[in-house]
Amino acid sequence: MNETASPSERYRQGMATRRAVLGDAHVDRAATTSTEFDRPFQELITEAAWGHVWSRPALTKRERSIVTIALLAALGQDDEVAMHVRATANTGATREDICEALLHVAIYAGVPAANHAIKIAKQAFEQMDAEKAA
Repeated sequence: MNETASPSERYRQGMATRRAVLGDAHVDRAATTSTEFDRPFQELITEAAWGHVWSRPALTKRERSIVTIALLAALGQDDEVAMHVRATANTGATREDICEALLHVAIYAGVPAANHAIKIAKQAFEQMDAEKAA
């Protein structure tokens, strides 16, 4: 938030949820690399995506994770797919959950979109496994 305004309650909730899902290291990296130019965007996604949508009680973080990965895969948002696949370590979504979501993507958004997202998910899982083994 800018220096003159204190963070709103929605922003504070969003930051807590963002950290719970993506992890402190990711959020700290985003904050460290944030500039005057993109700071308003960081505030927007923290408040709107994380504070308003991801913090709602109707779906679990696991369920939101599954939905988010499917949507991002359908939209071809490769970097975001990888980030949210890595976040499954914090949300409780399983590899089976992600496989099922990507099968839905294949039927409803197209086989190429699902095929590419599966490749990205496999790479993310390999990276996660290597980090866990180290």
